[in-house]
Amino acid sequence: MAYADRDNSGSRVVAVVIVSILMAALGYAFVTGLAYKYVKAAAEKLNTFDVAPPPPPPPPDEPPPPPPPDQPQTPPPVVSPPPIVQNPNPPPVQIRTVDTPPPSITFTPKAADPAPPAPPAPPPPPKPSLGAKAKLKSNLGDIFTEDFYPSSAKREGIQGRVAVSLTIGPNGRVSACRVSGTSGNGELDAVTCRLAQRSVRYDPAKDTDGNPIESTVALAVRWQLTEE
Repeated sequence: MAYADRDNSGSRVVAVVIVSILMAALGYAFVTGLAYKYVKAAAEKLNTFDVAPPPPPPPPDEPPPPPPPDQPQTPPPVVSPPPIVQNPNPPPVQIRTVDTPPPSITFTPKAADPAPPAPPAPPPPPKPSLGAKAKLKSNLGDIFTEDFYPSSAKREGIQGRVAVSLTIGPNGRVSACRVSGTSGNGELDAVTCRLAQRSVRYDPAKDTDGNPIESTVALAVRWQLTEE
């Protein structure tokens, strides 16, 4: 009996397992099929529409900017002035002067007092009283000879008369000669004075006391060529 009971219990177990499997399969098919039907029907009735996203929240208030950091105040750089170079040879200083005209002064001249009369000029010293005139001592023919005739005047045949004024000193010599009448030829005039001062002698004039004094005499010399 016991053995038979063991066989029946095993068959029951197998049958239960098979039934369970079948029911599970049927349940799965039912569930999956029904769910698909309802999902399809719901999908057909579902109206699609766009849903706008909610607006973004307003941005938070920005915090005020932090105060700028304190900038260290740097003192301005000290610029030393350029060195002064002294020119050893400075240019000359030009000084411009402006001529300022003197102020004009107008005045009325006062009539000057009449000058006192000039004293009379002293009278000239009295000439010594002439006691004796100068007398010619020389022989003029021996002095004014043809040997002293100027060569150019002689070559050109120039002749003439020369008048001279002679100053005779107290020693009887001719101290000065002045041509008072020319011959028309300068060489004849010059040789006449030269020979007179060199060779002509006079006895000087004398005053009333017999003393020799200076005097003036006139002399004329004719220059004439001899015919050959």
